[in-house]
Amino acid sequence: MDMKQKAPESEARGIPEGGAFLNRELSLLEFNRRVLAQAEDPSIPLLERLRFLTIVSGNLDEFFEVRVASLLAQHQMEAGHNGIPHALASTLERASLECRRLIDRQYKLFNTEILPRLAENGIHMLRRSERNTAQRAWVKAFFDREVRPLLTPIGLDPAHPFPRVVNKSLNFIVELAGKDAFGRGTGIAIMKAPRVLPRVIRLPDELSDKKGASFCLLSSVIQAHMADLFTGREVLSYSQFRVTRNSDLWVDEDEVKNLRQALQSELHSRNYGFAVRLEVGHACPPHLSNFLLDQFGIDRSRLFAVDGPVNLGRMLEVANVNDKSELRFQPFTPGFPAKLVGPDIFAVLRKQDMLLHHPFESFQPVIDFIQAAANDPCVAAIKQTIYRAGMNSDLMEALIAAARRGKEVTVIVELMARFDEEANINWAERLEQAGAQVVYGVVGLKTHAKLALVLRREDHGLRRYAHLGTGNYNSTTAKFYTDFGLLTCDEEITADVNEVFIHLTSLTRPKQLTSLWLAPFSLQKEIVRAIRDEAAIARASKPARIIAKMNSLTDESVIRALYEASQAGVRIDLVVRGACALRPGVPGLSETIRVRSIVGRFLEHSRIYYFRNNLKHDIYLSSADWMNRNLFRRVEVAFPIRSPALKRRVLREGLHPYLKDNVDAWELGSDGRYRRKKPRGGQKAFSAQQDLMETLGAGPHPNKENEHGPDPVAARRS
Repeated sequence: MDMKQKAPESEARGIPEGGAFLNRELSLLEFNRRVLAQAEDPSIPLLERLRFLTIVSGNLDEFFEVRVASLLAQHQMEAGHNGIPHALASTLERASLECRRLIDRQYKLFNTEILPRLAENGIHMLRRSERNTAQRAWVKAFFDREVRPLLTPIGLDPAHPFPRVVNKSLNFIVELAGKDAFGRGTGIAIMKAPRVLPRVIRLPDELSDKKGASFCLLSSVIQAHMADLFTGREVLSYSQFRVTRNSDLWVDEDEVKNLRQALQSELHSRNYGFAVRLEVGHACPPHLSNFLLDQFGIDRSRLFAVDGPVNLGRMLEVANVNDKSELRFQPFTPGFPAKLVGPDIFAVLRKQDMLLHHPFESFQPVIDFIQAAANDPCVAAIKQTIYRAGMNSDLMEALIAAARRGKEVTVIVELMARFDEEANINWAERLEQAGAQVVYGVVGLKTHAKLALVLRREDHGLRRYAHLGTGNYNSTTAKFYTDFGLLTCDEEITADVNEVFIHLTSLTRPKQLTSLWLAPFSLQKEIVRAIRDEAAIARASKPARIIAKMNSLTDESVIRALYEASQAGVRIDLVVRGACALRPGVPGLSETIRVRSIVGRFLEHSRIYYFRNNLKHDIYLSSADWMNRNLFRRVEVAFPIRSPALKRRVLREGLHPYLKDNVDAWELGSDGRYRRKKPRGGQKAFSAQQDLMETLGAGPHPNKENEHGPDPVAARRS
């Protein structure tokens, strides 16, 4: 959606030439520039730089699959009415141009710096021309034994039409001379690379330099032996290619009787949505790329001829090479709160709330909480929301075990969690088989809130215990994502959590909640109210302050409220990792607003809202970004931090360090561009993430598995 809309008259003086709102799509691409800058940073270990490079590839895949696909669908829908809206066409054109610049920069870095540096460190990506005699012989034997039997070239003719090409799969187009076995001059063949084959192949160590590792790409292996596949024909030219398709799933939730069954049948079709991007090798002849563009119905502006593998994301397999730890971040072991070391987590929570800060502190206490509930004979019921649990999960296994033990287990599984649908369907089926009550949330809304509730029989009746978090119940991403979680038996908060579960299962309107802000009912209203209250305090000539941290800020109603608060004199700091449509630092509009983004070793994921509120220091943690979809089209929860000590912790760990960061921080200018912060003069370099690792971490453990940088697949799904 283009955020360039006319601002109200009250803002007219301060509206810059580009409009009051920055474009969401271009802002997302700016985020990927910041990620790419990590790959360009020579101070970062080499394999981590390669990992950041693969993250950019994964992020761009999703950008095309979701954002560009959505714009194209809107483009096609509106073109049939009153012509194509100029703003929409302009966004598509500018997004394609920015993507091209970003991808050119990405491949230049890969070829001119990353690959040579890898070779210097004994990691060789061998092109055909670089293989010695022994290596060529091994590759030929590997091709004949493992690859050729699985290949099925298809010569195109009326009986062999252009095949269906799976989303993001590796394929080849081949131009042939001469006639086929039947005397016909079929000139084009298409060949799919089987999915069962690895895309990166490691050669035996004895064929590499001493203490080195040699790899070659599957595409290189196939291309080196392309002529062997077309006996009696001359191969004139060929190219690898990859097509990206629309990956949004759609089911008519008002019509289907069983969402899970409908979604299972729809998952397969995701691989064959309409095409939105074509990638080919840089040497692909124009007539072959034009042929592919016509077959897929893709505009030339979304053709990318790349100097290297069409999917740089596959290089993650090289980044994970196990015998080069010196080229990675130093291992980090998260801390474990001493008060939670012991047999009775419920006794601890009866004394005090516990705040967990991941990944600097372990996610294990959250798993322990659910496992303790599953094993405790006094626990009568467990209720939990699940958005992204992952394929393997001790926490989900604990819920299954609890259901088998006869406890009342209710799980709200969000089946429409993009790219995690299949895993969630599998968990839903296993939970139901174990006897759990599984609900798929609310029709038309995604259940994104992170809530777990335990009901335990004690001396004075049932007592409620809860976990509320800003991130998913996923022990893998908890090692790479920064998130907060609260373990509590606060009566008001846990009562509200129970009401939310009743609302989700019964579909009745929730009762008036005393502590939680709940989307789509009250969350947006409460955020805007809190911002306006701070503005009223500023107008009364009192100190007013807002600090907020989130993944994305694009909701216009919230941005307008922030603009009004800035004009009233409220000092506002926003830490927004990704897309931001607010334009900061504009005189008369937003001159007291500062926006920064932190891109470091871990993926910033926590959502924190702080309002000074006449020294009441209101702090809410949430699963929700300040986006229209989160505030109106999802079930989201923001929960208060009440303990003064825990409030100080959130400020000390979650906000203040990020405002001081001059290593991983980027500041957003009013022109929509980000500029990296650097220490000035005698200023000391300060990284918020590094400081928190040193403050909260357990210290290095040389025998522990290396828990290094972000997972690129998970990172793009946040």
